[in-house]
Amino acid sequence: MDAPTSKDLVIRAWRAFATQDPARIAEVFTPDAEWLAPPHNATARALDGTHHLVGRDRIVRFLATEFPTVFVADRSVEFTAITAEGTTVVVEERMRATLMNGNHYDNDYCFIFELHDGLIHRVREYMDTRRAEEMFTVADR
Repeated sequence: MDAPTSKDLVIRAWRAFATQDPARIAEVFTPDAEWLAPPHNATARALDGTHHLVGRDRIVRFLATEFPTVFVADRSVEFTAITAEGTTVVVEERMRATLMNGNHYDNDYCFIFELHDGLIHRVREYMDTRRAEEMFTVADR
């Protein structure tokens, strides 16, 4: 059997994220992994203000425990593009969900994954922070 490609590894990681199972999520990250998002993004502000997660355990806590308290229902991710070059994988996606305040959430994202020894070592996350802020603070129309 062929070794999984970088793209395969990141797709497997997204499947693990969706389970919200801490053990499965932990399996896809290096111990010293980092997850960086824009400062003051709406998700970080809804939680503890952290936009730079350091260490596998901290990332797992975010994905398995904290994320579901913000995006409480109807979570869906639609991949619009996945591009891989060596150990770098770029994922473009659209995420939809119901927020903790009952508002509908719908935003586009770009994630850049850097892999090391078949595991995620660094994630850089980009989204429209202004659009997200509006969905967190303004009632659905």
